[in-house]
Formats: sequence, structure tokens, C-alpha cells
Amino acid sequence: MPVDALDTRILRLLLAQPRTSVREYARILGVARGTLQARLDRLERDGVITVAGPRISPQGLGHPVLAFVRIEATQGSLDEVGEALATVPEIIEAFSVTGGGDLLTRVVARDNGHLEDVIQRLIQLPGVVRTRTEIALRERVAHRVLPLVEAIGRSAARPEQPTAK
Repeated sequence: MPVDALDTRILRLLLAQPRTSVREYARILGVARGTLQARLDRLERDGVITVAGPRISPQGLGHPVLAFVRIEATQGSLDEVGEALATVPEIIEAFSVTGGGDLLTRVVARDNGHLEDVIQRLIQLPGVVRTRTEIALRERVAHRVLPLVEAIGRSAARPEQPTAK
């Protein structure tokens, strides 16, 4: 189901004030609590809202080094390599990708020496052919979805234009 103008307002508020109660959200938005709860339930069911918890910073946990490691896997071993990657705690995300390599991972480490140890561990996993590592120097755009939500909201608020025949 598409996101409408009220959904957009709800999402914008959730992003701006993530620790507010449903009751307070309903008051701010000027809608009934039941209406808001139904919308939140639908947004969760539809996969629009996927996480309802704190974001934990690897830097705050003593792992300030961030690297993107591309992994090339042997033919037919992608699932096995993916399962093996899940056992490495320093891998905070992994995606199968197109282009150079088969998997792209986000890896955190305490320092460059620790990162090298993690990479050596990855190279030894069954099915891993080679890796290519790029270290992030500085975050230029933090993880965000608010601009996307706002763009969708603007689209939802505009009436559809009739098509010329």
C-alpha cells in the first residue's frame, strides 16, 4: 500500500522524536490514538517501519574504524559464505552485490591492526577467494531517510494530473 500524507507526517515525527509515546504522537498530529496505532501497525506490517529500538554506535563501543570489504566467493558458495560472515562479530552488515565481487560488507574495528586481523579471518573462510578493502575516512552523509520520506510526502500531497489523450 502506498504511503499517504498522514503516513508521511507520522514517519517524519517518528524520525524527529523517536522516544515519544504513541499517545503524545497522536496529540501532536491531531489524530485519534487508535487511528495512529492502526497506521503504525500497517506501516510495520508493510515493512516501512522495520526497527523500533536504539541505534548503537560501534565507535561508542571502541570500534572507530569503518571499512567496506568486498568479498569474491567461489561459484555456488554464496549462501555458505554469507552464513560464515554472520559468525564474525565485526561485520555489521553484508549484502550480495553486482559488480566487482559477490558480497559487500561493513566491517568495524578497534584500529587498523585489528582490521587486518579481521580481514585475515575473512580470507580463511571456506569459499572466500579474495577480498578488497576500502577504509572510510569520514562520514559525509549520515544514515538518513527523512529526505526520502519528505519527497514521498510531497508526491502524496499533490493531486494526480490527468493525462492528455
